[in-house]
Amino acid sequence: MTDDETTPAWRNPRLTLRRFSGLDRSGPPPPATLAGAPLNPWTIPNAIGFVRALGIPLFLYLAFSSDDGTDFTPALIFALVAWGDQLDGMAARVTGQYSRLGAMLDPILDRLLVVSGVVVCFHFDLILRWALAILVARELFMLAVGPFAVRRGVDLKINWPGRWSVWPLMMGIGFGLLGWRTPGSAFLLVGVFLSLWATVLYAQDARRQLAEKQI
Repeated sequence: MTDDETTPAWRNPRLTLRRFSGLDRSGPPPPATLAGAPLNPWTIPNAIGFVRALGIPLFLYLAFSSDDGTDFTPALIFALVAWGDQLDGMAARVTGQYSRLGAMLDPILDRLLVVSGVVVCFHFDLILRWALAILVARELFMLAVGPFAVRRGVDLKINWPGRWSVWPLMMGIGFGLLGWRTPGSAFLLVGVFLSLWATVLYAQDARRQLAEKQI
């Protein structure tokens, strides 16, 4: 029996510091995360995701129960739920417990958390409302166009501006929840810029894929 016959088609890459931290995402995605793979919900990373999901309504309840939206406890919960995205990714890379459910759950939770933070910040006027409005418009656009693109056979994978936009948005909202309007608004603007850049790249990628299908 040759080495080729005993080597699996995919193996978990060597865990370097860059890969552990999520900076190195080279190589193909794990087969367990691809469409058609079993959901496999009972994993350590998914358990972290379930806790994150429970934290979002708790954050909203505590934030709207405060006088001005800047209480420390909801801000802390927001930060913990946001950091949980990094934690479950690290857990998946360490344990090798990748799953289709985790691949679908992470971006949904990130979006729900950002939208929840936007609602609180807009209601209490904690950071720039016009920038929040642009962000909401972008999210509504993606929600409207995304399903249409999928029906046309477009496979949109997250790009680096889209990936990097999450943390400035989270930090901007987090600073706003602490009552730090100026740094919060600054980070929000960076996140909105990256989100819009990502949207342009998504549109270009979708147009290219549709053109290739017509050839």
